[in-house]
Amino acid sequence: MPDSAGHLAVVGLGPGDPAYMCERARAALRAADTVIGYRAYTEQVTEFWPDAPVEPWPIGAEVERATEAVRRARAGERIAVVSSGDAGVYGMAGLVLDVLYDLGWDGQGDPELEVVPGITAALAAAARLGAPLGVDFAAVSLSDLLVPWETIERRLTAAAEGDLALAIYNPRSAGRPESLDRALRILRAHRPPLTPAALVHDVCRPGERVELASLGDLDPTAATMTTLVVVGCSTTRRRGRHLVTSRPYARRTGT
Repeated sequence: MPDSAGHLAVVGLGPGDPAYMCERARAALRAADTVIGYRAYTEQVTEFWPDAPVEPWPIGAEVERATEAVRRARAGERIAVVSSGDAGVYGMAGLVLDVLYDLGWDGQGDPELEVVPGITAALAAAARLGAPLGVDFAAVSLSDLLVPWETIERRLTAAAEGDLALAIYNPRSAGRPESLDRALRILRAHRPPLTPAALVHDVCRPGERVELASLGDLDPTAATMTTLVVVGCSTTRRRGRHLVTSRPYARRTGT
């Protein structure tokens, strides 16, 4: 048995630029014996900490990655598992927790667990645009690797009918060239063509670019897997180069 309980940190690295990584994330990474993650994410770590003890893993091995991290933390090591953005938003936190509880973990210790939040792409892109997510909003991924398209379609329809602003992740890839076009057809059936929208490419990374559009003329072929698509709701307005989704009572109450 190890002399002391291990520690497992699941860390959100933020959207890409190390300046947008929280201080607690940096501290959790530096306290780790090993930083485990998909190769592109461990490269984010070595950008600000060249000598970091990283262990890169291939894409598609998320379950194996979580299982190995838990095994080593239970053996007494200090392990950090990294995700881009926030680890709890399309990241590794859920997988790690499932593995722990499936092994009979009591939620307290052996290993100790910390989930460290990060700025997810929706919030980073919204900041670039101004305030498009200023009221209730939904985040939807168009990737159907783990979620059937029928489920994604129901979620898009519910968000559109509920007048929620939308942050759309994973809008289009080489294997899913029509996914954003299909999503836009659903949204256009419920919202006016002039509804403000935007494509934010590679937010907080080299090559960052913002394209303002409307729902009616947004070009789905312009998006890639590193694009975050924002579609406004009935209270979203274009103000200069910004999108602002207003709270109706803001001026009356001063909040």
